[in-house]
Amino acid sequence: MAVQAYLNFNGNCREAVLFYAEVFGTDKPEIMTFGDSPPNPDFEMPEAVKPLVMHTRLKIMGSTVMFSDVFPDMPFVEGTNISLSIVSKDLEELRAIFNKLKEGGTVEMELAETFWSKGYGSLKDKFGIHWLINQSDEEL
Repeated sequence: MAVQAYLNFNGNCREAVLFYAEVFGTDKPEIMTFGDSPPNPDFEMPEAVKPLVMHTRLKIMGSTVMFSDVFPDMPFVEGTNISLSIVSKDLEELRAIFNKLKEGGTVEMELAETFWSKGYGSLKDKFGIHWLINQSDEEL
């Protein structure tokens, strides 16, 4: 299991991650945009959102740092645009962690299967810390 930083940007994520890749001499990152996600019949994605970065990551000095743009109209405050992400192969362990972290907190997305994971959820704990919980079979 790993705890990783997840940085959010307000429309300039691609520029930022390419900058950090150059600064730290990493491989060019693979970038998934919101437009790359499967269509949702209940929600038509605005054209302006499609090129924004939904997810990318860099290995920086042995640590994985993840990046994304916030969806337009979502809260964004520079300086507090960081979350902690827990990634594990063990979905049951993640469920237990998620359920403990949500006590007294606010669930933003209940832990559930998504198109990229057998289990993903997000919440803000009772201390105001934003957590992303993600099952992955891939070693990060």
